Amino acid sequence: MSVIAFTLSLIIIAITAIYLYRKLNPPGVLLFAGLVMLTLALLLHVQPVTPLKPTGSVVFDLIKIVEETFISNISRAGLMIMTIGGYVSFMNHIEATNALVYISMKPLGFFRRYPYLAAIITIPIGQMLFITTPSAAGLGLLLVASVYPVLISLGVSKLTALSVIAAATLFDQGPGSANTALAAELIGQTNVEYFITNQLPLVIPTTLVVMILFYLNNRYFDIKEAQKYTEEPIPKQDVKPLEYNVPLIFAILPVLPLILLVIFSPYMELFESSVKLDTTTSMIFSMFISLVFVIIRTRSVRKTFETITSFWKGMGTVFASIITLIVASEVFSKGLISLSFIDSLVNYSTHLGLSGIVVAAVFSLIIFGAAMLMGSGNAAFFSFGPLLPDIAAKLGMPVYSLILPMQLAASMGRAASPIAGIIVAIACVAGVSPIELAKRNTLPLLGSIVFLIAYHFFTL
Repeated sequence: MSVIAFTLSLIIIAITAIYLYRKLNPPGVLLFAGLVMLTLALLLHVQPVTPLKPTGSVVFDLIKIVEETFISNISRAGLMIMTIGGYVSFMNHIEATNALVYISMKPLGFFRRYPYLAAIITIPIGQMLFITTPSAAGLGLLLVASVYPVLISLGVSKLTALSVIAAATLFDQGPGSANTALAAELIGQTNVEYFITNQLPLVIPTTLVVMILFYLNNRYFDIKEAQKYTEEPIPKQDVKPLEYNVPLIFAILPVLPLILLVIFSPYMELFESSVKLDTTTSMIFSMFISLVFVIIRTRSVRKTFETITSFWKGMGTVFASIITLIVASEVFSKGLISLSFIDSLVNYSTHLGLSGIVVAAVFSLIIFGAAMLMGSGNAAFFSFGPLLPDIAAKLGMPVYSLILPMQLAASMGRAASPIAGIIVAIACVAGVSPIELAKRNTLPLLGSIVFLIAYHFFTL
């Protein structure tokens, strides 16, 4: 029965990939494919997923799963993503983004001659922020609101700017990461201990390789894109001075949520404080602070309240374009799990008689691919994670040596997935195709994952 279920999973995955490649509506395709797999799991009695509150009818239970997925996403990450999308729209409407770009261009004037260097510097800076803001989609949208306009003004393409922003969220690291928490628990360490003794020694050298590969890859594709429109490369032109119509103090508003999150992060310990601030709260608080700036500038209550409309419209746009896709992707993931697709991959790999290091390397590549397929590093790692201690024991390997590369590979695969929340979110806000962004990231990420695996097992 498992062979039949695994075969059906592969067929559905192939059909889904074909339809996505043909640019059919992604949420519709993923949702339908997920429901088909959930139905097949029930018929085959494989590993059926049931709703938390069953309806008493198999047909209605399938719809209940979709309902519960919507509720869980909106109450968890959905509201946060919608709030950030609204804040990005609000910043653009009040022209605070223009003020930020103008000020940032002054100290970054040196990088006008080296825009791609400025782009890759975003990667380690973003990774440090990711430790205190462990939400890939959330941080990605924050960087789109603050860093993205600066990079565009320096002369890099939209895809290059978005590519390095996505790369800033490559590694689910730090004590606040859900994947870190699970990995540390499986290894028997605290989150902080696992972060310092295991993650950092592997992440730091891999980040250097990531920066080099993203630099070369983005530069190559930008030149290639330019040559599509002319037989000769288009010479780079000077960037026109940015026009701004608001006081420069407005420049602090796009980065205000980031500043608040860093100041009140429990891991920064800048000062003793009992305040615990999450991303959604920081965004809403920053919006109210921004309204104070607007009313002082316009001296009009009517105009000030009218600007809030852009916030609500931004939230609605994000819901229609992002939240629906995230929900559909999660239903698709549940379908894969219900047909024991992940379990079958593990079983087939362990029965090939390969050495422990080879199996671990294969597993890391499998989970990288699973994260690309599912669009979620958490879903991929949480599917594999609990199985790893027993597999490590069978292979005669330390548990951490198997878990560490797979945990990092899961979050790396997310950045190459066209259905991942981070990719969809930043691509939609910037007005580019998530598929094109995922394609731009795939090649340097494959090189990075190969280096990560080789370096990890070479230094064991």
